[in-house]
Amino acid sequence: MLFNSLDFAIFLPVIFALYWFVFNKSLKLQNILIVASSYFFYAWWDWRFLGLIIFSTVVDYFVGLAIVKQKNKSHKKLYLIISIVVNLGLLGFFKYYNFFIENFKYAFSFFGRDFDVNFLHIILPVGISFYTFQTMSYSLDIYRGKLSPTKDFVAFASFVCFFPQLVAGPIERATNFLPQFHKKRNFNKTKAVDGLKQMLWGFFKKMVIADNCAVFVDDFFANYSSYSGSALLLGAFLFTIQIYCDFSGYSDIAIGLSRQFGFNLKKNFAFPYFSRNMAEFWRRWHISLTTWFKDYFYIPIGGSRGSKLMQLRNTFLIFIVIGFWHGAHWKFVVYGMINALHFVPYILSGKSTKYKNVVAKGRLFPSRLEFFSILRTLSFLVLVRVFFRADSLQIALGYLAKIFSPSLFTIPEFSNKTGAVLTLFFIAIFFIVEWLGRDNEYAIESLLSKWSRPYKLLFYYLILFTIFYFNGEQQQFIYFQF
Repeated sequence: MLFNSLDFAIFLPVIFALYWFVFNKSLKLQNILIVASSYFFYAWWDWRFLGLIIFSTVVDYFVGLAIVKQKNKSHKKLYLIISIVVNLGLLGFFKYYNFFIENFKYAFSFFGRDFDVNFLHIILPVGISFYTFQTMSYSLDIYRGKLSPTKDFVAFASFVCFFPQLVAGPIERATNFLPQFHKKRNFNKTKAVDGLKQMLWGFFKKMVIADNCAVFVDDFFANYSSYSGSALLLGAFLFTIQIYCDFSGYSDIAIGLSRQFGFNLKKNFAFPYFSRNMAEFWRRWHISLTTWFKDYFYIPIGGSRGSKLMQLRNTFLIFIVIGFWHGAHWKFVVYGMINALHFVPYILSGKSTKYKNVVAKGRLFPSRLEFFSILRTLSFLVLVRVFFRADSLQIALGYLAKIFSPSLFTIPEFSNKTGAVLTLFFIAIFFIVEWLGRDNEYAIESLLSKWSRPYKLLFYYLILFTIFYFNGEQQQFIYFQF
């Protein structure tokens, strides 16, 4: 079930009414409603994979209880291994089985031997990468002593399957999210209105920007040999905008929607396209995933400690793993390695890569150095994202080769010039609003704080009008496939 669908427009008011007007007297009943509605929400896509969520929930619930009962550390570790093996085993089978079989077969053929294997027609369950990491971090935090396990199975199941963030995050930690299911929740009008504003901006980014970009991006990448280098460069730029507006739009909707039910989710994007280098970008992009890998993978293997050689190794490892998390394809591994290469000069020189402050804080315009740093970072992203979007490494290399051909210096051609100009116009508006609101949790949080109420309402109605009148063809959220 998509957020931007008629099905969801019917589903949400029904659940909202039941939650606040029927089951509001009982925390247990509210949590039961969350579990039931979340399972219905997920089963609407394909009920057959609902059992995977339930199975992961049951395993990690009992593993968490078992870990704290053990006095022997090796026994604690055994239960943790059970959680990791079950979760990664399910993820590995559904997401990577055919990839490994294909490469295993290729390795044998490379040495002149045929290896007969059967490929499986496996459908990737939506959201499996997200809820798997969420449940696994629960067991890891209990093992590390950062969290006490819950004895309330319904509350734990609610934490795992909460429908606003079930299929594409943010990936919540139990230390932040699980306690919210144990506390009585009262409707807060201020919080709900704030959530609606964030949802509105999320729908604008998804339906007006991302979905309109998708039409051109799909055409450019499917028929790249027919277009000029300048058109393909613009196509790569449009995909860079599309993937951000699509994914951050989902996060905005999920976070805003959660506030309607009295929950607070972690911020998942912090205006990453205003980053001054790639280190800052990765601290601002898909924050829930990058911090997950940092805490549970990067730091345990050594992090930024040790020799420069060790730092380089750890940097390449985490980016390869992050790339591979996105899908069973070598293009994602290459995508991760190219990002890692960007960090090599910083590690070798020992220079700090950290920007902790908001760019041009307190100023309307960035300095010249800040502007060109942002432009350089965004340009790098535009080119490297070709590997992310292309269907194969071969297509990615062909696409880039066509960009850097003499036709790069021609005027780009479109099949729909009016649509292209309109899309670029909305992208310009989007960048202006994001820049003005870059110091907030989301772009329009306090953007209009000094405006009078009539002008604020006019602004919100204008966004609504734009969403309904200029929305693109309905597209599935990009990160559903991961």
